[in-house]
Amino acid sequence: MNSDFFGLPTHSICNQHLQLDCLLEGGLRIVRLKLAGSDENLLAEIPDVHWPTPTGEYYLRGGHRLWLAPESTARSYTADEGELTIEEMPNGLRLLQPVEANNGIRKSISIELRSDESRVTLSHEMRNEGAQSVCMAPWAITVMPLGGLAVLPYREPVQAESCLPNGEPAKAENSFPDRQVTLWPYTRWQDSRLKVTDDFIYVAARAELPPCKIGCLNHQGWIGYLNRGVLFVKQFQLQPDRLHPDRNCNAEVYCSDGIIELESLGPMCSLDPGESVTHVETWHIHRVEGALPTPDDLHSALRSIGLQD
Repeated sequence: MNSDFFGLPTHSICNQHLQLDCLLEGGLRIVRLKLAGSDENLLAEIPDVHWPTPTGEYYLRGGHRLWLAPESTARSYTADEGELTIEEMPNGLRLLQPVEANNGIRKSISIELRSDESRVTLSHEMRNEGAQSVCMAPWAITVMPLGGLAVLPYREPVQAESCLPNGEPAKAENSFPDRQVTLWPYTRWQDSRLKVTDDFIYVAARAELPPCKIGCLNHQGWIGYLNRGVLFVKQFQLQPDRLHPDRNCNAEVYCSDGIIELESLGPMCSLDPGESVTHVETWHIHRVEGALPTPDDLHSALRSIGLQD
């Protein structure tokens, strides 16, 4: 099924639970996500946001995209040109974009809808089709509209026992660090959108400047967002023993005056020509009637899908 996104052609896939719209040109994007029976796009739409880059004009557009980390104007912000290739798959499709001239990377996203529930699996692939090795990490970014509450779990699960430097046993929760938080230069601890508890980081999606961005080494493997009675959760692969970008972050949340982004990152790797890396996310989308964007309602919704005890 074909439609358009502010003049750009799209292709839709759907089942009895979900509908996703993907761009056919203008960038590798999932631009719409809807629950069956609803016309509300759960993803942010920002077609007019753009800026110049060394490769041409870059359009943010909104929705879901795949980027290259660590963030770099020269490598991450690549002008989106050319048509995308679509390959049909059982219960979904694969989107492939042209090779990015400034880094030699060809990106693709494989989308698989579950037939029994509101769940979709995204396999993000980056393949080096250039002539030089590329040191990078896959970075999956989901842009959501304001109004909700995002949550990041950031505490490491308690280990039964470890050892002190002298070899004596010690309880890990008392002797070793179990939390890590990364802040960006524009982020302020006193930002009214930001709340940090012993186990969770919350970001209230309100229109304020300067922006707020916070990240962590997430040991639970998920990020949640509750907005307008819908719970959106993205789960991702955990590889905590490998080095990640941004001072070892595998999960980040960015909030500005117009959007909030839920971001997951794979570990750093060096891709030689012909090699590829894959980063997998699974999205869970659930209606939560009457739920408000508060920590209590958010955790109640998470418990309903088995992510919180």
